[in-house]
Amino acid sequence: MPTNDPTAEPGAGTAVPEPYPRAVPVTGATAPMTTGAGPEPYLPPATQPVRAVVWLLHLALPMLGLWLLLARPHLDARWQDDPAHFWMIIAVAGISLVLGALVSRAAARRADARLLLVSLVFLGSAGFFLVHGLTTPRVILPGPSRGFDLSHPVGLLVSSVFAFAAALPLGERAAALVLRARHVLRGALAAVVAGWALACLVPGLTPLSGRPPAPGAGLGGADLAAVALYGAAAALTFRLHRRRPAAMLVSLVTAYALLAEAAVAGMPHRNWHLSWWLWHVLLVLAFGFVAYSAHLQFRREGSAAGLFDSVTLAATVRRLRGEYEQALEELVGHLRRSADGGPGTGPGSGPGDSAGRRATRQVPVATRLAGKFGLTEAQAAVLDRAGAALAAERELSERLAALVDLGNRARVGLPEDELLAQAVDRARRAYGDVRLGLVADGRVAVGAAEYTAEDFPGGRAVRRGGAVVHPLTVKGRLAGALEVPVGATSQDEALAATLAGQLSIALENVRLYRELEGLFRNYMSPDVAQALLADPRRAELGGELVELTALFADLKGFTGFSERVAPAEIVEMLNRYHGAAVPIVLGHGGTIVQFVGDALLALFNAPARQPGHAEAAARAALAMQEAAGKIAAETPGYPRFRIGVNTGPALVGNIGSPELRGFNAMGDCVNVAARLEGVAEPGTVVIGQSTLDLLGPRARVRPLGGLSLKGKRQPVHAYVLSGLP
Repeated sequence: MPTNDPTAEPGAGTAVPEPYPRAVPVTGATAPMTTGAGPEPYLPPATQPVRAVVWLLHLALPMLGLWLLLARPHLDARWQDDPAHFWMIIAVAGISLVLGALVSRAAARRADARLLLVSLVFLGSAGFFLVHGLTTPRVILPGPSRGFDLSHPVGLLVSSVFAFAAALPLGERAAALVLRARHVLRGALAAVVAGWALACLVPGLTPLSGRPPAPGAGLGGADLAAVALYGAAAALTFRLHRRRPAAMLVSLVTAYALLAEAAVAGMPHRNWHLSWWLWHVLLVLAFGFVAYSAHLQFRREGSAAGLFDSVTLAATVRRLRGEYEQALEELVGHLRRSADGGPGTGPGSGPGDSAGRRATRQVPVATRLAGKFGLTEAQAAVLDRAGAALAAERELSERLAALVDLGNRARVGLPEDELLAQAVDRARRAYGDVRLGLVADGRVAVGAAEYTAEDFPGGRAVRRGGAVVHPLTVKGRLAGALEVPVGATSQDEALAATLAGQLSIALENVRLYRELEGLFRNYMSPDVAQALLADPRRAELGGELVELTALFADLKGFTGFSERVAPAEIVEMLNRYHGAAVPIVLGHGGTIVQFVGDALLALFNAPARQPGHAEAAARAALAMQEAAGKIAAETPGYPRFRIGVNTGPALVGNIGSPELRGFNAMGDCVNVAARLEGVAEPGTVVIGQSTLDLLGPRARVRPLGGLSLKGKRQPVHAYVLSGLP
């Protein structure tokens, strides 16, 4: 799958980087991005226009000099100095050997295939250039030899193969294969170099130790192959540098380009002429440039541990980042545990710990990480400070998150015990050993201490040992106390005070809500109460026109029953009927807006919108008659419900005065529902034509014909509803 990961290898199943890739900090030099309304494309240091021109100019100068020397033979003077040649090549071989050893050690430490192949570039060059230096005439051999002419082009060719392989975007399987073959590769290279040295240095063993048939003979097409491979390696490494800008990658690109030029400069094979000395100078520049870059980076970072990390494969970069993050997490965790309870605290600590484990914990984590990652003392100190800063930042973030979480939990509707238990649990994860107590008989106990309102003068917190105790108040009175461990900074104390204030608000909210539950909600429908809590403007006088279904119910024969029995029995009868009817209405989504003696008015689709409100009202009416029938059967002589249901537009809202108001509905449909209830027989439900139209043909009804109702000029068609499927 394509990815824009800056660490990804170009061409290894990844997407081509965006035209304006973002800079990612990696070991080495990077250039800052430009910002503003029209940002310029980000370019790594080696690809910025001015630096690129200077870099190319430096690479072009040697080739221009070679062309000039070959085009003007009189300028290509001959100068033979055997000792100078010997020591120059020995120095180049030594530099290359040291670089190869360093990169090889880095490859082993990072388990990286690319570093292994780069190390073979330097080690192979060192071996063949050493042989070339040792075969310098009149050092070991008495005169020129074929090995002297061929050692440097063979060395360049062998190293170019490793350079090209190292620059390829190796996948996981290829990289694993290279690492498994590391001993074979090193052994084969060492054997080839050793065999070549014997063949060139032992007189008479092979033709390589003898005089060349023609002075300056080379490898022919193999020289061109070396140039092509070094050129490809430089291009691929430069492409990697564009995705992961780093000074060491720029050094490798330059070295590969110079080695390619050295191969070109050696093609004329004019021994001991200036054109011949040119490729020696290019060798010195190629390996010297890499060595100098490594030296500068070592001076800047103070450690050789990460000199070549920027050259590694993408998988190694990601693994290293994971190790760094894990190490920083370890440092942060140690610092936070130390802040909570000293260096011996944390998981696994206790009286049964071994002396070795205690000693390990006593070693600063930054020191252990310095040993693991090869950091200097200064870097370890910086890491320690960075870890402390990160730990403090995370602690602050955790405490702020706890406050936000507590604010979310403090919403209306959560029981007090559950709210406080969740709040304390969440606060302990952010603040440590937090304790909470509530007032009982004017006193609040927190742990082994007790407090009264006098212990918090002016509502201020008090210190007790290693903790600060904050008062919790409800309506200005002491309701509890919160004990929070003392923070390291004044900011910590302010956050603890904010936590206490947040808990006070939550506690006051939950108690006010409980009070509303016991008072406000018992005097009106839950839908009306919830609507007022969510939007207090709904309590304003006025209303809106809504299509609704009204349900009127009263008890037929209530007046006669009231004359025959005592008032207490009337109240008992009404409570039994309403106690059965109210849950049925609310269960079907209705809103009860009036109780008038034995009658009640319920609305469906107001104030809360309710699809299928006509069917809901009809089912509620049938269920009410069924429940009322059971009550009447148990108590002979009780009156029976009669119910009228009608659907239509009505004005719904708050009616009354600014001092006293009530939620109600007015309109013809409500009046017709009341008239239908008046003509209904006890135990029956009468519905209007508009309600039947919404119920459809599935409703089981008996028509009553056109009824002449009070206040209506036209007859009203009504039906006795007996059931719904």
